[in-house]
Amino acid sequence: MNPDIVFLIPILGISVGIIAVTGGVIIRPWLQYKERKLAIEATMVAEKAAQYAAQTERLEQRVRVLERILTDRGVDLSDEIDRLRDTPLN
Repeated sequence: MNPDIVFLIPILGISVGIIAVTGGVIIRPWLQYKERKLAIEATMVAEKAAQYAAQTERLEQRVRVLERILTDRGVDLSDEIDRLRDTPLN
């Protein structure tokens, strides 16, 4: 074996160990930070979705009321509009 390579083997072994330990010290907190950040964003998105769902429900209720007004009083409303149209303005 080449003596230069024999000299590099312990240095590479120690370097790999140092990189692994340093990587664990740096990467683990970074991953935990990213996980917390994603959890917070997921909570915010869920809250926003709930707000949109509530707003959609309110709008649907309003549309149902308007549909009921139009269908229940359709003929009466038409007659009332015609009477108002025929009434002269003072």
